Amino acid sequence: MNLPKIFQSLEKSKLINLLILFLCALFFWTSITCLLPTLPSYIQDIGATAKQVGYIMGCFAIGLLLSRVWLGKLADEGLIKFVKQMKLNSGITNFFIRIFHKFIGKLADYPSRKIVIIIGTLVATIAPMGYLWLNSIPQLMVIRAFHGISIAAFTTGYSALVVDLSPPKQRGELIGYMSLAVPIGMAIGPAVGGFLQEYTSYQILFTVSASCGILALILATQIREFYSSSQDNISTETDKANRSNFKDIISNPSFLVPTLILLLIGCLFGTLVTFLPLYLRYIQLDFNVGLFYTAAAIASFVVRFISGQASDKHGRGIFISISIICYILSMTLLTFVQSANILLLSAILEGTGAGMLVPITLALIADRCTSNERGKVFAICVSGFDVGVALGGPVLGSLLLDLGYRFMFGATAIMAIMALIIFIGFSNKNISNSWRFAFGDAPDLYALQSLNN
Repeated sequence: MNLPKIFQSLEKSKLINLLILFLCALFFWTSITCLLPTLPSYIQDIGATAKQVGYIMGCFAIGLLLSRVWLGKLADEGLIKFVKQMKLNSGITNFFIRIFHKFIGKLADYPSRKIVIIIGTLVATIAPMGYLWLNSIPQLMVIRAFHGISIAAFTTGYSALVVDLSPPKQRGELIGYMSLAVPIGMAIGPAVGGFLQEYTSYQILFTVSASCGILALILATQIREFYSSSQDNISTETDKANRSNFKDIISNPSFLVPTLILLLIGCLFGTLVTFLPLYLRYIQLDFNVGLFYTAAAIASFVVRFISGQASDKHGRGIFISISIICYILSMTLLTFVQSANILLLSAILEGTGAGMLVPITLALIADRCTSNERGKVFAICVSGFDVGVALGGPVLGSLLLDLGYRFMFGATAIMAIMALIIFIGFSNKNISNSWRFAFGDAPDLYALQSLNN
């Protein structure tokens, strides 16, 4: 079977690098997702209440939030510049930096996506064993927050590096292919996790998760970065207007709306991950919850083959709109679920939505920013998703759990409707163009000029 044309057009060294990067992501997401259907049940089995499960699971997003922006700056600026800007360059710090410099060489001097990828895989290796060693509620909250750093680091470095290697005119296509590691990992991970939980022990489950993290870490050390004085063909004026801090980025309407969309969908996802296993227990539906994530992952896998390349040709807007509609339908079905077939249909719709929304939103954000701010912009915009996950677990759990699980999932459907309204009305420079952009009838006026030629 021939490779897609975009891979055939790349240099051999870059193609090998992308393969290593993809395998690294595959093991990373398998490590993370094998705990999705099992960790809430584990926490409940060691004595936590449903609300405490929500608090602990929500701490994952706290680790994400506290680390993502700093990791984004590290990915853009490199270790040496990052330390100087953070005013951390004391005598002791400089001593350790010089030692570190001997091991990683020029990675310390240049913007390095690789460093943050290594950080992410290292945390994914350590954290799973912490769930076994630390079993009080406060301790589990701490280790869960620490685990959140893994995704903050890995997704920031991975997304920025993939975009660095992508031809601008085929950005959506390459992001779509490289993001296939997520649904493949989510197809393997939850199924393996559910099997290990049912037929072995939690000790083996957490050991397998940590082992996948180790394999990802080994591969991360083999990644190569390609340094260039000018990675994007953009004007000097655009570079001078570079947004360098949180306020500049989040107040820019071109990034604010994608951040709000990710916030609402993140809240939906946080609720789903935290409470779906408990919901199925409550309604006494005989269904392996791992199969929900597997079905969603398969749907996500299939749609990414089509949507990324299509968004390069027909615009990002129409596919983001379709993805949000899929989320609305999925959460509505989940609210009223009575059978395994309806649950599987909900999973397929959720996976379809995720398979389009995440990679195409990343492509949209990449279209709107320069290469030397890409790590920071990705980190801040995707932090919207992190905040949503944090709210979805403990906050929604505290406010809505007493009203019932069905009411809670009904609220997530309303959040998806709100996301669609915001995107249709405010995704571009005015309401008219936003409406047309959201349905594929107008170009993205926020995209850098070089992409619109």
